[in-house]
Amino acid sequence: MFIRSLNDVESTDRFVNWGNGTSHRLLTQQDGVGFTVCHTVVRAGTESKLHYRNHLEACYCIAGTGEVEDMNGNVYPIKTGDIYVLDKHDPHFLRGGQSEDLILVSVFNPPLSGTEKHDLNNPEGSAY
Repeated sequence: MFIRSLNDVESTDRFVNWGNGTSHRLLTQQDGVGFTVCHTVVRAGTESKLHYRNHLEACYCIAGTGEVEDMNGNVYPIKTGDIYVLDKHDPHFLRGGQSEDLILVSVFNPPLSGTEKHDLNNPEGSAY
């Protein structure tokens, strides 16, 4: 058993500023548990085109608001208590709320190495 806090991660390379928010990679591949858990903040007023080609992801909203849009133009508002699941490596747009950050617990399978960063300038969507 071990315990790890946001503060423990913040001074390591497991704390990633990905451009439109931050990610505390609380569990990574190195921990050997078979999945990654992140505390993810999506900054208010931002939009990111993302596409996880090598990972499935589930995001549980613990605070704030935002939205996810699929590539068919369907927009799904996200609020505290909602979970969205990218179960088919779905490309998507992720947006922080208009006036507040979207705060998520993100779970990845297979696990991340922990230092991946988004390329928000990639027209295909940031991928890893």
